[in-house]
Formats: sequence, C-alpha cells, structure tokens
Amino acid sequence: MRSSSSRRRTSHTPTRSAAAFALVGVCALLAAAVQSGAASAAAPATLAAGKINPAHAALKLSPSQRAELIRDADAATADTARAIGLGAQEKLVVRDVVKDGDGTLHTRYERTYAGLPVLGGDLVVDTAASGQTEQVVKATQATVKVASLTPAVSASTAEKQALSVARAAGSKQTGADSAPRKVVWAASGKPTLAYETVIGGFQDDGTPNELHVISDAATGKELFRYQGVKNGIGNTQYSGQVTLTTTQSGSTYTLNDGSRGGHKTYNLNRGTSGTGTLFSQSNDTWGNGTTSNAATAGADAHFGAATTWDFYKSTFGRSGIRNDGKAAYSRVHYGNSYVNAFWDDSCFCMTYGDGSGNADPLTSLDVAGHEMSHGVTSNTAGLNYSGESGGLNEATSDIFGTGVEFYANNSSDPGDYLIGEKIDINGNGTPLRYMDKPSKDGASKDNWYSGIGSVDVHYSSGPANHFFYLLSEGSGAKVINGVSYNSPTADGLPVTGIGRDKALQIWYRALTTKFTSTTNYAAARTGTLAAAGELYGTTSAEYKAVQDAWAAVAVGSRSGGGGTSYESTTPVSIPDNGPAVTSSITVSGRTGNAPSNLQVTVDITHTWRGDLVIDLVGPSGTTYRLKNFSSSDSADNVQATYTVNASAQTANGTWKLKVQDQAAQDVGRINSWKLTFP
Repeated sequence: MRSSSSRRRTSHTPTRSAAAFALVGVCALLAAAVQSGAASAAAPATLAAGKINPAHAALKLSPSQRAELIRDADAATADTARAIGLGAQEKLVVRDVVKDGDGTLHTRYERTYAGLPVLGGDLVVDTAASGQTEQVVKATQATVKVASLTPAVSASTAEKQALSVARAAGSKQTGADSAPRKVVWAASGKPTLAYETVIGGFQDDGTPNELHVISDAATGKELFRYQGVKNGIGNTQYSGQVTLTTTQSGSTYTLNDGSRGGHKTYNLNRGTSGTGTLFSQSNDTWGNGTTSNAATAGADAHFGAATTWDFYKSTFGRSGIRNDGKAAYSRVHYGNSYVNAFWDDSCFCMTYGDGSGNADPLTSLDVAGHEMSHGVTSNTAGLNYSGESGGLNEATSDIFGTGVEFYANNSSDPGDYLIGEKIDINGNGTPLRYMDKPSKDGASKDNWYSGIGSVDVHYSSGPANHFFYLLSEGSGAKVINGVSYNSPTADGLPVTGIGRDKALQIWYRALTTKFTSTTNYAAARTGTLAAAGELYGTTSAEYKAVQDAWAAVAVGSRSGGGGTSYESTTPVSIPDNGPAVTSSITVSGRTGNAPSNLQVTVDITHTWRGDLVIDLVGPSGTTYRLKNFSSSDSADNVQATYTVNASAQTANGTWKLKVQDQAAQDVGRINSWKLTFP
C-alpha cells in the first residue's frame, strides 16, 4: 500500500505525486560494499572452505544471558549515543543484542528525539570485544532534527485524515484506537514532525485492521502508511499423526506446551475477538483428522507452533520469537469461512481461519512458519510493511516458512519451494507463490526493477524469494522431493546453489545484524554479502554465490567469474532537470557482435530516482532504454543490473551510458557503470 506526498515544484517543470518509499541508510563501510563487494569482515585464511567462521557465528544465548546484555547496553545508551555522534536531543532505546563468538556485540536500538519516537531512526551498533565501535548500520543517514516541535495541524485533523485512508481500505471505524501520537518521521528523507494514527476494526476480508498512518504535522499530508497485521494464506494440508506436548492437571489435559515457553492454543469458536477458550479435554488424543472435531485444527496449530519454535532453536539458537524464551499463543476457528491466517504483534499471537465453507482450516506447517516469522522480523529488523522493505518482510516469512517445512521432514507435507501449494483458491490447483520463478503466479515479480516498491508486498517479495531459491538450489531444471523446478536468471547466466542450510544462515544473520526498518533490495544485497563474508569469508564460494544470485534477479553485479567486464569509475554529475550527460566505456580486443544478454550494471546516486531516464548507447549510436521516467518512484539511487539484447552491435567501440534528470529539485551523480560480456 502506498501513500501520497507532495513536494514544492517550479511552475514550468514536470510534477509528480508519489508514495513514500522506504529509504536505506547504511554506514560508510557497508555502503562501500554495494560498489566494491567488500564485506565488513573477512574470515581468516585458515578457515575451512564451506565452514562457518565461529568467530562470526552468533552464540546461543540463554534468555537470562540475553537479558543481561540488554541491561548492560541500556545502562550505556548515553555513552553510545555520544560515541556514534548523535545530537544532544537524541536518545537510544535498546531493542536487542546479538553476541558473536569473538565477543562482538550487535546491538539494535530505536531512537528518540526530544522525547518523541523517531520512526525510521533505528540502527545497529557493532562493538568489538575491546569496546571499540566497529560500524553503525542506520535506517537513515539524515541528521535527525526538526525545526519545531509544535504541530501546525491538530491531532483531530490527523485522525480524520487517517480514518479516510482506512475507510478506503474497507474499515468501518469511526475513530482511532487512541489519540494520534507525535513522532519524528525519518524513514523517507528529511526528518519531519508528524502524527502516527492507528486505526483498528477489520479489513475487507475480515482480517483485523491495525493501519498505521503517518501524517505531516505541518501540512496534514499523508507521508506513509503500513498495515500492522501481517497476513498471508498458507497450506491447508494437515500434518498427519504427530506428537504434541501438552499439560496434564489432574484428569484434564490442555494444549499448553511447557517445554516451549508455555505456548497455548485456544479455540475462538467462530469469534473474532478475545483469546478464546484453551483447548482442554479428559484424554491426550486431539482431533480425528477431520473438521468434524474442533480439536483437529487445534492439534495442527499446536504442532505448527512447536515445529517453528524448534526450527529457530535448532537452526539459529533462537529461543522463541522474541528470543527471550517466552512463547506466543495460537487461536484457531477465527470467524466464519475466513480464508486466511495472520500474525498480530499487538496480541503477540497467531490466528487461523477455517477456510472457505469452514472446510479447510489454515493450520499447516508453512502457515505457522510464515506467519510466526513475521513476529521474528518485527522483533529484529522491523522491516516496514510497505514498499521494498515490505516485500523483503514478506519474503523473509516465505523463506523461513519454507525452512520450517523442510526442517519438519513430515511425510504428509514434504518440504518444497511452493507457497500454499495445497490451497485451490483460484480453482485451478496451483500454488499461491513459486520461489523458483515467482511470476508463475501471474502477479509476483521475478526480478528487481525501479518501480517494484509500488507493488503489493506479497508480489514485490518475488525477487528475494527468487534470490533465496537460486542461492539454495541454483538455476535451471531439477527435481526436489518430487517437485520439478526450472529457475531462470535475469542475466541469462547460471547460478550454482550453496544449499538451503547455508542460505538460511546468511539470511538470518543479515536480518538480525544488518537489516533495519528501511532496508531495500540494494541494502539487502549489501547486508547478505556482509553476512556471507563474516560467516564464510569474502573469497569463499558462498560469498560469490550471494553476489551471483542477486545479480540473477537484477540487483548488483556478478562475482566476476561469469564473463569479461569493462568498467568506468569516473564520476559524472547529473544536473537538476537539465540536459542528458554521458559516461563512456571503450571495448576492444573482442571479435564479432555483442551478446544478446549484455549486462549493464549501474551505480547512480540520486534522490527521487523516478526523475531519471537511463539509456545505453551502442557504438553505432543505437539507443537501448534501461529505465523510464516514473513520477511515482520516490526512492533513492539506482543500483541495478540490466540485460540488453545488443546482438546487432559490434562489440568493439565506444559504449555510452546516457542519463537525464527530467524533473526539478534533485541532483545526482553517476558513480560507476560496467558492461559485462558473458
């Protein structure tokens, strides 16, 4: 979902109104990694190939150890704020701490300014065992400062505006859940005094509503919106006969898992509010495998939650969704014929509907894994559920939900890279999403492009899902657990997978130590490269595979092993709303024509990148359009790889990158660009 924003325009230039994109801010070290491929830390030369570097592996902390680290970090927030150069009115609030084998601490903070929450001000500080600050990953690089803390519009005006947005999305609410709160909005450019209004009620399909609307406190204009309830449809395949951990008290058994933080499963009995009734009975056999017994859905949900807990504990050493040893809870039989399931941070709970005609409760493993992983994301990177960060949020749940399904090794529901393969919503027996080729669902995108942030988050997740599949399994045709896959690449070059286990470790480390609320696709590449470098080394096959898998979905360039590259690193300034500028590369020593899959890798710094039109000009003068003007693309920078059919051109000669800014208020720079001949 995208919101509108306004910018002051000159009277004789093109105008644009656009949704606010999530912007990425990373420290200089990580930012350099986007261009140079350098990771934040290299493995020692003696590290065994393919083995995780124990120095950079997160330790498995007990809940009490984690709590102690958080207390220590909380006691030092004032010193940390000064050390990393925050202003006098800025304070840090500790959210999480990850500790590596070598003693490095990755401490995640929220930020306040003059006592107000700074949305998009989150950051991660990496501190060596010696106490020295090694790097800071920020959600925004902007200086957090506002001209005035006094709103020009009233809170009631902001509430009315937010209610109109919610009504357009199907809500029937007549008021906000609580009075709008003053915040500093820093996630999409210059920090702005704003209101955050939360509208409850229900969405069109019966899902609870928790719509957050950010409004400019000076103008009342909407700056951003996102949905607090994360939902998605999963597999209705039951898991067969399984073992459940329950609690016995006297002659009564309950679905209360004391070995996994006290996870409880409740029966809403078609209700849509409250906790419901804890499943209890006089024997320890739950359900009969059909919907005629209400406990069947309860058993599946209870099993799904237990398996998700075990997956995170076994795979990453994570103790529960918040990593504090405490469980969420599950609610089943939500509503009447509700064809969905959702995670809600406000109740810290997972909720399942019973499907069309109440015939197929959505209580399978990939539902639990997907939805409960939204909780993990909320308690780590906190990826904004809109724009490119929203697509990464959804992909994270697909990635870890897939990991849960494979981890369970359940013969009734074998692991696969298909999402919702047992649901037949469209009546044609097809999955909801395909990780090997996302576009097969008719809506998801295989590869990144500049406007992907305007796509629904369930479909803009496609490039990250595709990346994860390629990193795990590689490109081309293959059969896994009886399912046939055939994954293409944006640049036409092959990718060799490193295995799902390693791919999961890389994504999890990036999520927990590199990503922030505003991470976009370019920053996700940077973060996963840094994670791969720390775990396996920057010269490892794993690191190169991360580069190649991202290049295969049009994010960044290849590792260099896929062809011959010619590069220009001479900066060229891009004037505001002015004539086109060019940067040249001379290719020599080749024979024949250019290939049909010539790769053009571009690194351009420019705020509101939709202003830009980018062309490749061949030696003969033939022009190939790489990127069109887009008034709705307000995100920063162009860091992408395009594939061009240049087979009509002679390979040798002078190639030019031509860039023109076609709207006022922003300038930029061509940092570098590269041609790669496979």
